[in-house]
Amino acid sequence: MPRGKRTASDSSDATSAKKATHTNALLAADDVEKATLHFEDGTSIPGVSFGAKTSMSGEVVFNTGMVGYPEALSDPSYSGQILVLTFPLIGNYGVPSQEIDEYGLPKNFESSKVQISGLIVSEYSFEHSHWNAVTSLGDWLKAHNVPALFGLDTRMITKKIREHGSLLGKIEFPEHPIKIEDPNKTNLVAKVSPKEVKVYNKGASPKILAFDCGMKHNIVRYLLSKGVELTVVPFDYNLAKSKLPYDGIFISNGPGDPEMADATIQSIRWAIQQEGANLKPIFGICLGNQILALAAGATTYKMKYGNRGMNQPCIDMRTTR
Repeated sequence: MPRGKRTASDSSDATSAKKATHTNALLAADDVEKATLHFEDGTSIPGVSFGAKTSMSGEVVFNTGMVGYPEALSDPSYSGQILVLTFPLIGNYGVPSQEIDEYGLPKNFESSKVQISGLIVSEYSFEHSHWNAVTSLGDWLKAHNVPALFGLDTRMITKKIREHGSLLGKIEFPEHPIKIEDPNKTNLVAKVSPKEVKVYNKGASPKILAFDCGMKHNIVRYLLSKGVELTVVPFDYNLAKSKLPYDGIFISNGPGDPEMADATIQSIRWAIQQEGANLKPIFGICLGNQILALAAGATTYKMKYGNRGMNQPCIDMRTTR
């Protein structure tokens, strides 16, 4: 190798070393708020707070998306989870407004609030710039009482989860100690599902009845874009006793263990046992697909770590790779 020439590995190591020095300086400073990410296996990683000053417990998972944190953080499927974002720089385009669309839904989010229990990022941008931004990520999290840390080695954390599977953990401030609790032992679907029936595009056809187990707003918007009448019902809606007319059933995404949504499973089991004209098409997505499987007699099991991100596997038809 010619004298003075640096490899890509050398550059990466130098960047990592510089970043580590900067992070250590922040952690040593007295004028920043600090907290610690604790894992159930005893691992503890200090970080700098940029969210709410509150301690929270949850299941630590990672998302590989480069953009889209307003949508991810407001997705009800993340309820009870501490989310690690693998993309290194987060917050640089801020958070958009709570503008309401023609259906009465927040236009820029997947629900009306931040759903995660906590956020972990490598580097946080205190300055944001975007034509649609009205606030910073940190201020948005504070408004929803959600803690967030930066300055942690998210690559190491992601590898840890990839090797050991999703782990329980907590973001803890020293003055607010808490115990690590497993959110999957509670019915998270009941937490995020609406309490009342709501009808969109009343009088349209066909008529879709949707079980909302934590349904993202963009799913509602997409279904309505097809011109259907959409009746959204709570997860525990008793379909066997319903008098609502419908041409098809949709079961939404949602958080947690599908077996916790027993009321939904029972309704779908009743639906698939109908005959003739009473037997309607049923479509489930994400958690809804698992609920449909359970209703049909199949079993489900928890993956080592879930697939969270925008990347989708595909095949190049020219090479079959």
